[in-house]
Amino acid sequence: MLDSVLPNKHLTDEQQDVLNEVLDFCQNTINTSKKGLFQLNGDAGTGKSVILTQLFLKLEQDAKKSDTDNYFLVNHPELLKVYQDNAGEFSELRKNRFLRSTTFINRMNKTNKQADVVVIDEAHLLLSEADRYNNFSHNNQLEEIIKLSKVVVIVYDERQVLKMKSYWSQKIIDQFVHQYNLKYHLSTLHTQMRMKAPRQIIQWIDDLTDNLCLDKVTKKSDNYLGGTYQGYDFKVFKDAEKMYQQLKLDNQTVKKSRIVATADYPSTLDGKKHYINEGDFHLPWDQYNYSSVTWAEKESTIGEVGSIYTIQGFDLNYVAVIIGPSVIYDGNGKVKIDITKYEDHEAFKKRHLNDISNIDEAKKQIILNSMNVLLKRGVNGVYVYFHDKRIYEFLEEE
Repeated sequence: MLDSVLPNKHLTDEQQDVLNEVLDFCQNTINTSKKGLFQLNGDAGTGKSVILTQLFLKLEQDAKKSDTDNYFLVNHPELLKVYQDNAGEFSELRKNRFLRSTTFINRMNKTNKQADVVVIDEAHLLLSEADRYNNFSHNNQLEEIIKLSKVVVIVYDERQVLKMKSYWSQKIIDQFVHQYNLKYHLSTLHTQMRMKAPRQIIQWIDDLTDNLCLDKVTKKSDNYLGGTYQGYDFKVFKDAEKMYQQLKLDNQTVKKSRIVATADYPSTLDGKKHYINEGDFHLPWDQYNYSSVTWAEKESTIGEVGSIYTIQGFDLNYVAVIIGPSVIYDGNGKVKIDITKYEDHEAFKKRHLNDISNIDEAKKQIILNSMNVLLKRGVNGVYVYFHDKRIYEFLEEE
């Protein structure tokens, strides 16, 4: 179970204000003739999910009096396990109300029913075109959910879009608001809640993933650059194996510390192990998780490398991030993205909808989004290793 999404977790003043906003929106919209869409934006780690879980608990508590039909949707199998597991801790919550989006859409269409309030976590993972593999035959999952609901509440982060088939922009959401004449409200969370990091560390990550800039690291050591900053460990390692050995020591001390990587290393869903090799470092990608325990919480996964699909939405005490061959030094204090080196071919699968003006730029943004998500998993520390040695050499220069 992950404490970060338990419905009884204490909220900050900012989070409580947003929860009150969305509750008022739901209550004021449910009995009107208009459909409603409440959009909650926020960077990775700002606490969006915990607001949704408390919202849904309150909706389900009220449902016993008002007889409303509410659902909680998420297109992330590992997160869905957490939500269904957490539901068992609260008598008001029903596991069968926590569903994948396609399951909800197909079920409601089959029974010819409409939901009252639908809450969607990680809405940037919703499919934005038809996908036979996921048994979705319509054009856009958010649009279908809007049709089948009175009020929809979504958590959305444009910087966490990871696949072309779930490519989103604010423009698409705005089009739905206009097309369906929705009552609409947008709220944004700003405070980083996951990482106990000072602003300078968050800024280093943002400069890298937003602006491709390599900010110098202020502290030096034999094996890495960086150190402890206001109690938060931030280190850029020269050697991936030494980074992994440090992570294993942290895992012995505080548990739930894992190594992850960008999708720059081959992996095929063929039941076999596929390895990431960086010098002396040699570990397999994460294996398909058939158990009810999430990958991040399984002790054995300290011996695997997590992917963006395994770890998105989860907290780790320490995270070590391998940034692979698609990220290269440009010679002028910045990095550039080589999309031909990215091995997640499913992420780049061609869209049938012609709503992206520059495909290559969209692909580059997907790679940068994945880096941003991976680098913002660590509560107590983040370690980084770059495949391109020139990046470390630049950072090492006085």
